[in-house]
Amino acid sequence: MAITLKANQRQNLKQSVTRELRLEGNIPSVVYGKDKEPITVAVNSIELLKTVRDEGKNAIISLDIDGKDTVDVMLHEYQVDPLKDELIHADFYVVNMSEEMDVEVPVHLEGEATGSKEGGVVQQPLYDLAVRAKPRDIPEEIVVDISELNIGDSIMVGDLKESRNYEITEDENTTIVSVTPPEEMPEDEPDTDSDAEPEVINEKSEDAEEDSEEKEQ
Repeated sequence: MAITLKANQRQNLKQSVTRELRLEGNIPSVVYGKDKEPITVAVNSIELLKTVRDEGKNAIISLDIDGKDTVDVMLHEYQVDPLKDELIHADFYVVNMSEEMDVEVPVHLEGEATGSKEGGVVQQPLYDLAVRAKPRDIPEEIVVDISELNIGDSIMVGDLKESRNYEITEDENTTIVSVTPPEEMPEDEPDTDSDAEPEVINEKSEDAEEDSEEKEQ
């Protein structure tokens, strides 16, 4: 079921009006999609953040525009003020609930790897999976159980179970998670006797010097 989010259509796009809009806790947004003319709206930033936090970034949002028009959308892109860490703009893409679409779905690791208990290091090079599905079949996340992984084991995309109502389009040879051996500690170097006098090369002995003097005489 889609989550409802209220929006107000924007007619005045002046910068001063947009600034006032943000001060009121709203953010300017654009709604667009295939065979649909883009429209400018404003949504409450707190409500949008709550929706994404609770439902995931691929949530289907029923955007209620002025109480007159309702469209099913997904949050496509958003901009954040790097100084204030606040949302300043959002783009919504109108989805066709009967057509498949390509999205990125986050990967969540579940369990504690057996190998990690033996000192192994769990590494996750892939945090999102490319998925194709109808909007209502897009999973919020893909859970990967790592509890049976030993040191040297890994889970590839091709190892994921097939019983699902979505298609993973990621390369099946891509590694999702692996358990690598613990890093070997460098061996301690043997202690050296710092009081020992260094060996001097090419130093002539006293006897050698005397022999040399006798030859010269």
